[in-house]
Amino acid sequence: MTSHGTSGPGPAGGTGSPSGNGADNGPASRALTWALAEAALAAVEGVGGYAGGVYLRSGTPGLLRLAVLVGLPGPLFRPWWRMHANRPFPVAEVHRSGQSVHLADVEEAMRRFPQLVASLPFPFASLYAPVVAGRERFGVLVALRAPSPGVPVDARDRSRMTGGALRLGEALADLARQGTEVEWLGDPVCVQLPTGSGSPVRFGSFAWDLDTGTVTLDEGLLAVLGAGVPSPCSIEVLTSFLDPEDGYALWAAARQATGADGRPSVRRIRLRGPDGGLHLLEVSARARRTAAGAGATGGGGRLEGTLVDLGTGLIGSDATDRLPRAILAVDRLGRVTYLNEQTEHLLGRPRGALAGRPLWEALPWFGHPFHEEQLRAALLSGEPVRFLARPERGRWLSVSLHPGRDGVTMVLVPEEDPTPPAPAAGERATGDVLSAAGDRAAALYRPVALAIALSEAVTARQVSAVVTEELLPAFGGRQLAIYLLSDRRLYLAWETGFPPGFLEPFDGVALDAQVPGVETLTTGRPLFFESMEQLGLAYPDLPMDTHSGARAFLPLIASGRPVGSCILGFDAPRGFSPEERTVLTALAGLIAQALERAQRYDTESAVARGLQDALLPHRLPVREGVETVGRYLPGTQGMDVGGDWYDVIETGQGWLALVIGDVQGHGVAAAATMGQLRSAVRAFALGGHRPQDVMRGTNRLLIDLDPGQFASCCYVLLDPETGDARAVRAGHPQPLLRMPDGTAQPVELAGGMVLGVDVRASYPVTRLRLAPGAVLALFTDGLVERPGQDIDEGIERLGRAFAATGALPLAETADRLIREARAAASRPDDIALLLAARWADSG
Repeated sequence: MTSHGTSGPGPAGGTGSPSGNGADNGPASRALTWALAEAALAAVEGVGGYAGGVYLRSGTPGLLRLAVLVGLPGPLFRPWWRMHANRPFPVAEVHRSGQSVHLADVEEAMRRFPQLVASLPFPFASLYAPVVAGRERFGVLVALRAPSPGVPVDARDRSRMTGGALRLGEALADLARQGTEVEWLGDPVCVQLPTGSGSPVRFGSFAWDLDTGTVTLDEGLLAVLGAGVPSPCSIEVLTSFLDPEDGYALWAAARQATGADGRPSVRRIRLRGPDGGLHLLEVSARARRTAAGAGATGGGGRLEGTLVDLGTGLIGSDATDRLPRAILAVDRLGRVTYLNEQTEHLLGRPRGALAGRPLWEALPWFGHPFHEEQLRAALLSGEPVRFLARPERGRWLSVSLHPGRDGVTMVLVPEEDPTPPAPAAGERATGDVLSAAGDRAAALYRPVALAIALSEAVTARQVSAVVTEELLPAFGGRQLAIYLLSDRRLYLAWETGFPPGFLEPFDGVALDAQVPGVETLTTGRPLFFESMEQLGLAYPDLPMDTHSGARAFLPLIASGRPVGSCILGFDAPRGFSPEERTVLTALAGLIAQALERAQRYDTESAVARGLQDALLPHRLPVREGVETVGRYLPGTQGMDVGGDWYDVIETGQGWLALVIGDVQGHGVAAAATMGQLRSAVRAFALGGHRPQDVMRGTNRLLIDLDPGQFASCCYVLLDPETGDARAVRAGHPQPLLRMPDGTAQPVELAGGMVLGVDVRASYPVTRLRLAPGAVLALFTDGLVERPGQDIDEGIERLGRAFAATGALPLAETADRLIREARAAASRPDDIALLLAARWADSG
């Protein structure tokens, strides 16, 4: 297993852990690793999960790296170690938007992130929260757990993820202030979850005094470690016999047991004796507190551990050795933790050569992509998996994987050489079953390219074009037709490869027509015809465009709702293997979802645009001595409307309230939340509330609404006659002030937490004054953020552009700032801008 780090000493004499950044750079690097791993463990356990981790920004702009992986073997998930921020995956979306994502089941994941399901097509739920501190984005906290079909993630678990990510963000910000580079440059550190305790055979034990950092070893453990190891000794002596991830596990057990709640836990870690033999060390983390005070891990006490010898095979009972089947177990990090006597005989290797090693070292044939996929399926779905394997061209084995929280139990049963299935018409024959299995595995991967491409398609025409480019070549098809259902009739939406005009008679056909395109939709069953003769016998009155070929009619049904039907045509007769029929049916579901999404697009985009237009002010108040101008520009067309807003409110006491805000996320939900917040701010302002009370009330309202979103806001109460202003800020970018002499600089406003997170948050008031001729600019981060750049650089760039507008009218100033920002943006985001200027001859 690949893991970078060390098991050297930790802070104040505690045990070490794998370091961050791919190498051990001392206590600062270890502190980063510990902060990430502790947050990931807490998140996984807090939401009842079985795996998780943290993605952290890297030294490459726009690239996140998996820094910590909890409860899963790192090598098995190597394709997901890197994540570009512009990819259509939930981790990237959360990092880009700053908004949490909660996927309760595979259907919700397919609907929102089909690429995730295409690359990991297993039933699991996943929760993602942004790791932020103020305006700084560090990465994403992830937790995986069993799915809950049809039941959304509840408010408690959403809050736990958000709270854990915010606490991690503050911890990382503290490390950054201390000079630690909060980036991840290397491979992920793999961390164990606490495991349930069994009934181990005791071979040795130790007691770790957390106050002094010394360890007392009994005779059994001393015998394993060999001559030259004293007792008592320092904890560093013991951890020098551990692999990096196990050094962390020992430290984590101590942290947990000596924490505020003193929770007990059990960790199983590997210890390598001087002879190279591997042993299992079971750490029973039930600390006994002492009066000496705080120790290395934050609390005094003793940590006790017992030793189990895997190399001799005595961990198992005689009962399992008497079983006629080979049994082997791995933990959730992929390390062999048990094997019985039958496994030794079957594999022809002694237990000492297998136990304690990563599965890919113990059984190299598990490195085959097909076998890796089966193990991923077991670990992520929690469901048993069975398949055939032939180790190194040897005897065939039936492999059954039975997953659980602590790992996977594997049953290996010898099989006679399976007989290859007879090839269907047009299918090549093969005498190699492993090759046939590879072909079947390749067929199962065909949805991946189609799913990725479909996710980028917006309109029905784009979806159809993707199907033409991806689906037809994969199966050797030549003709494609897609019909969409409307008012109980099927209308031709796309065709290619058919003779001109041939399909016109079928356009608008009713659902009672006796044609295969209708039957496949009304019955929900795909229809496969291996030749045109078969098709003609089934539908003798159906016109034919050719006498040679084959046809597949697929129902397009999304979430139980009929969308239309799809026709695939082939120039020559051909068979459809069971695997191909399964894959084509699954692909039809992907196409149906994409088409349904495309059909909703026009309607919902119009609704979202209309909603946003209705919620944004159509005109701003006109007051003597003050001019205001507002602008909103969406990042993209369609459903990607955002939650940015601005407002100018006459409070009734002669003051003007200048407001700008940004609800995290896009779409109708963000626009609706924006409308609620705008209304709340307006109501509080009209009620004469102080700025700090306006923010506190709006924050409480957002928490009570619980839309799963948070928002930033800046609120300035301005006296037009004197220029006096009082301002509060909730996680929003600092405004800019252009002075009468033409210079521009940020206004240093005291800040509070973003809205919607902490009901106890307070919002300090900053007083300032606008001189005659001064212009105040409030804006959302879309105006200043650029991929790979710090937001402060963007604010400096905006300040220079703001100063350069000189004596331009206020409306032209606003237009120029937005044009320049949009021209410099590689990926346009929503922009809201509000300018307020005091007349030069005022007051």
